[in-house]
Amino acid sequence: MPTQNSLVSLDAVELRRLIGARQLSPVELLDACIERITEINPHVNAITATAFDRARAEARAAEQAVMRGEALGLLHGLPLGVKDLEPTAGLLTTFGSEIYRGNVPDRDVELVARLRRAGAIVTAKTNVPEMGAGANSRNTVWGATGNPFNPNLNAGGSSGGSAAALACDMLPVCTGSDTGGSLRIPAAKCGVVGFRPSPGVVPSVRKLLGWTPISVVGPMGRTVADTCLQLAASAGMDAGDPLSYPLDPLSFLEPGRTDLGRLRVAYTEDFGVCAVDNGIRAAFREKIAAMRHLFAACDEVAFDMDDAHRCFDVLRAEAFVAGMREAYEKDPASLGPNTRTNYEMGAAMSLKDSAWGQAAQTRLIKQFQRVYADYDLVLSPTTPVSPFPWTTLYADTINGEKQENYYRWLALTYVITLTTHPAISVPCGRDGQGMPFGLQVVGRFRGDHELLGAARAMEQAFAAVPALARPRPDLSALVKSKAEPALTSIVTTPPILDGQGGGAATSAV
Repeated sequence: MPTQNSLVSLDAVELRRLIGARQLSPVELLDACIERITEINPHVNAITATAFDRARAEARAAEQAVMRGEALGLLHGLPLGVKDLEPTAGLLTTFGSEIYRGNVPDRDVELVARLRRAGAIVTAKTNVPEMGAGANSRNTVWGATGNPFNPNLNAGGSSGGSAAALACDMLPVCTGSDTGGSLRIPAAKCGVVGFRPSPGVVPSVRKLLGWTPISVVGPMGRTVADTCLQLAASAGMDAGDPLSYPLDPLSFLEPGRTDLGRLRVAYTEDFGVCAVDNGIRAAFREKIAAMRHLFAACDEVAFDMDDAHRCFDVLRAEAFVAGMREAYEKDPASLGPNTRTNYEMGAAMSLKDSAWGQAAQTRLIKQFQRVYADYDLVLSPTTPVSPFPWTTLYADTINGEKQENYYRWLALTYVITLTTHPAISVPCGRDGQGMPFGLQVVGRFRGDHELLGAARAMEQAFAAVPALARPRPDLSALVKSKAEPALTSIVTTPPILDGQGGGAATSAV
């Protein structure tokens, strides 16, 4: 039987197997996760509000269901972390915003409801930037999330709390969402897996513009198999998302066995339009050199995506106008600088801008298909820079080039958002700064199963190559570190269910 310390490091798939085989009690697993959260979270501030008392009661009920021989869900007994953009019944949901500092929903959003029905135990919320705006998970309610490999640096965003919690083995299952890269970027920075599914695979019912394909919800995990497990528990049609459609969720459990030696792979450092740090370019070239023998072909290709930046500006701004109008008109000062920037950008746009943005996205989607006439996958770096200090709101310069706005540095991921192709970030060794390097792998249009199968095969192949294998944070060094984002962040004390959580009780700095 694993020790309590080794227990939390087991993959979600293995933990679920042990629970089903009556070799592990959900109560024991939850206690181990709570112990790990208590020990590690003060050093990274990934976990915000908690529901430990309720989770313990649910874990006891899950244990009894196992002993009675009842049918068990895919996630039965697994403690779950929910990104703080997803409403959770009876558990504080702040969206990282002062406006919602005391918001306790009376019902779960559909994503959370599905995961609960699959047997997951909602244990805690995970940190985000305010309203999910940006890729540095810090806000004035909970403070900043530090990177598990160096807590002075950022963990990415907007699913940064989930990525850090997974990397630190605090929870085996965590949710995420993605507009411009919010699943992929924090996964890359923390050395875990983040999958952006095709729009409609997992219903995203909280988006106000139901027909937009740029915002999705999706799974994160320590491994591709763990990611597939959560996807199988959450995928499927729901009228709350008009882009969803009938599919077999269980088909994601085994997306297929892929022979990498038969795949033709294209790669690019920058899609022709993205600013990328020279150090990341060099690291990416080294990664490609170390993996190219795995494929039938591995060729550098050029892309025509000149309209991508303005197109994303328009479509992102539309979404923020839809979601933030009431709050902005009531009190603009209540919103942080990133959120206000998005709203004001959108409010200044016209119907002509909107029409251009929609047409530009359609052109980009069509143009992007050309590469798949000759190749099965497209590879790129996930992020253009190594993790930077969390005290810096965003990467404002890359190679000395001033970035146009606070999210322009996310271009490597948002150009793929615009194409609506499925994309996954898989751990791929370390960069030149010794931090995790994420490889973005982009599949064919609606080719989610094929992409996941290829990613799983790549993960297995990478494990045998030291330069490509998934890095793990040194948690003992993390505990000894003097850097404590949870205690040096920008928050005042928030209300917390259970009276427990990861936010700091300090004055603003």
